[in-house]
Amino acid sequence: MRPGEVRFGQGAITLHAGLPGVELAVTNTSRHTIFVSSHFPFFEVNRRLVFDRARAWGMHLDIPAGDTVRWLPGETKTVRLIPFTGRRVIRGFNGLTDGPASPERLPGGLRRAAEAGFLPGGRGAGAG
Repeated sequence: MRPGEVRFGQGAITLHAGLPGVELAVTNTSRHTIFVSSHFPFFEVNRRLVFDRARAWGMHLDIPAGDTVRWLPGETKTVRLIPFTGRRVIRGFNGLTDGPASPERLPGGLRRAAEAGFLPGGRGAGAG
């Protein structure tokens, strides 16, 4: 074996095996293309993506690390989301979770999402 060499085993690798997931239809209501990367907390994605945010609490896209999903203006795609594992603490991004993504914290997250215009008809919903 040479330094840096990688030897692969036999058989297929299954990503995120055994993790429960949800499928959501997501629509881009913007005039611009929107990209979402693999580990961005889906609850906190661009406010112009319209979907059931409550079902996305504590979840991210079920795609390989570093990949993205792209929505063209007006496009609807169905995506699969899986839960973050480990301590499930989410900080930063759009500040909607800002702590553990536990079920009891969802109502506060939804309130913050509505106040920041991330829910249809919510205050601050832009025309972008």
